[in-house]
Order: sequence, then structure tokens, then C-alpha cells
Amino acid sequence: MSQVEESIEVGVPVNTAYNQWTQFETFPQFMEGVERIDQRTDTLTHWVTNVNGVAREFDAEVTEQIPDERVAWTTVNGEAKQAGVVTFHRIDDATTKVMLQMDFDPDGLAETVGDKLGFVKRQVTGDLKRFKMFMENRGGETGAWRGQV
Repeated sequence: MSQVEESIEVGVPVNTAYNQWTQFETFPQFMEGVERIDQRTDTLTHWVTNVNGVAREFDAEVTEQIPDERVAWTTVNGEAKQAGVVTFHRIDDATTKVMLQMDFDPDGLAETVGDKLGFVKRQVTGDLKRFKMFMENRGGETGAWRGQV
């Protein structure tokens, strides 16, 4: 099992950053390689990805969700095996630190080599930078789900 940890400061209030992160179907707008996410239930999503020509489909379940604090998930079936948590930390009224920790199991030689070369870390760093731009350019969230899991 491999792990990646990254964080970024985003120029929006903590509730705005958190609210946007609950809008899983918008992830393709800032996550490279994510083609589609379908929200099946409040806690279950279906992902379709294509990263460097490797297409995958899997389901992920939200295992913990606390408004304005954290969203944790794990894959429950499909080709990808991962779990993680995103936490939201108030810096000031207009700035939030978004921290992502993810454990994943590289599948096959290509993914193992890519992991060793830091591909996943660069991917996560890029996704967080795109999330920052997405949020700061919009100035607000596209929606919110304030439920607790």
C-alpha cells in the first residue's frame, strides 16, 4: 500500500471549500483523468477514470463526513483500491487549508513504477491546484450537501 499527502491553501471560507468538495459530480472539472462521477446515494459514488490510458470504473463510499471538517472514503468494488480523507482547516475568514491523505494499492508493473516515480503525488498536487483555481475563479460553491455520515 502506498500513501500520498498534500495540502493547499484556497482563498475561500472553509464552508465554501467543504461544500464544493461534497459535489462529487463536479470533480471532472478539476481532477485530471476523472471522466465522470455518478452520485448513486448520499454516500455512494460511481467513478469512471482514464489516467494515462488506463481506464477504470469503481465505486467509492463515503465512510465519514463532518460538515466543514472532513470527508473520508474507501473504494468498495471495482478495479481501484484506495481510501482517503480530505480535511478542511480555517486559516482566516477567507482562507482554507485543504489537506488530502490517500492510501492506494498500485495495480501491476506500470502503476508500481509510476508510484515509485512520484506520478500519484504529482497528480494529487495538480488536482488540488486546479481545485484552488476552480474555487477562487468561481468565488462560491456549485452546491452543498451538509449531511453527516
